[in-house]
Amino acid sequence: MRALTYAAFGGPLSVTDVPDPVAPPGGAVVRVEASGLCRSDWHGWLGHDTDIVGFPHIPGHEFAGSVESVGDGVDRGWVGRRVTAPFVFACGACPVCRVGDGQVCPHQRQPGFSDPGSFAERVVVHAAATNLVALPDDVTTAQAAGLGCRVATAYRAVTVRADVQAGESVVVLGCGGVGLSAVAAAVARGADVIAVDLSADSLAAATALGARHGLLQGDDLPERVLLHGHPMRRGLDVEYRADPASPTWRVTKVTNGTAYLRRTDDGEKVELLLALEPFSIFAGWRDEQQAAALLRATDPSLEPAAQAVEFDDVGAAVRFLLASSSAEVARLTPALLAALASEGIDDEQIHSFALAAESFPGDAGLLVLLLMDHHELTSHSAVYMPAGGVHAYAQGFGVEVMTASDNVLRLGLTPKPLA
Repeated sequence: MRALTYAAFGGPLSVTDVPDPVAPPGGAVVRVEASGLCRSDWHGWLGHDTDIVGFPHIPGHEFAGSVESVGDGVDRGWVGRRVTAPFVFACGACPVCRVGDGQVCPHQRQPGFSDPGSFAERVVVHAAATNLVALPDDVTTAQAAGLGCRVATAYRAVTVRADVQAGESVVVLGCGGVGLSAVAAAVARGADVIAVDLSADSLAAATALGARHGLLQGDDLPERVLLHGHPMRRGLDVEYRADPASPTWRVTKVTNGTAYLRRTDDGEKVELLLALEPFSIFAGWRDEQQAAALLRATDPSLEPAAQAVEFDDVGAAVRFLLASSSAEVARLTPALLAALASEGIDDEQIHSFALAAESFPGDAGLLVLLLMDHHELTSHSAVYMPAGGVHAYAQGFGVEVMTASDNVLRLGLTPKPLA
């Protein structure tokens, strides 16, 4: 048969005659009618894949065609059927395969890498019962050729790993083969999709597949993602502003606020947290009377902090509390949790305190939380915090955008000591 081969990494490609493959036991030979070209083929040609060990080598791992012959143990009903196959030939029998993770099968074979590939008139499919996929009549072989690699990769990511649901927001970074497949899969699941790429042509392809917005890469990308995404375009649920008449921060709850990030001219950091699922957060200062009552209900030793709060000197209260030793914080923790309940604090807030105490035992920041307001954010709600705005994340998953001095986008928030 004819095949496209190379005799050395980075060497010239040539069409040559090679022996016809024979169906192995449990496998099949597919006559190739269409084969895709993937960047992984280029990496293999350059020697970036250690599975390629013999020459001349036949690349190609995205294909579709008709079953020409089958080996021992394979149902002969496959012969003549139009098929495609995943680019990872799983064994189908090991514990990894049995739980549905054949893409990481420890016994896998890969056409175009460990085995001769599909840039040929015929290709072998191992473990045919596991890897042959029959094509419906309305799917052409040319359409099917890309399914086993780029589409399968994106589809599993969207539908299994991320479990995207209707109405959720999805950002796809990079709209090549896998990215565009992710756009299509997410749109098919009913998600609201934002596509990001360096190329306007790629973004046009993404919007043609149903992406609501196509955004060019740039330094202000996080802000534009937040502004253009739906339902993220909704206003802020909570915003924290400085009160010029007071040296401390006061909480202003904003209904239908504007989700625009504000850049400072002096390099100070401002932040916006977008909750991707329900999120517990401490931010801003609690009402002075309630904060003082909580401190006194916890322990008489905290009276100096309670008095500082009542005199509107939160800074002095914070300094006093942070001077507490780990042993003292550990001693006060049970009393603190009991004080929250006795003062009528809601269960969600008590849970956030308990989580902080468990995650950071003995951390003096736990006492400072008594001074701070607590909020339960719903999915896709947001909090804006200006430079210097006091806040602490308790539990949840979200996107944190910081402007000016940081200019970073954090996906997932990592724990750190409260103090």
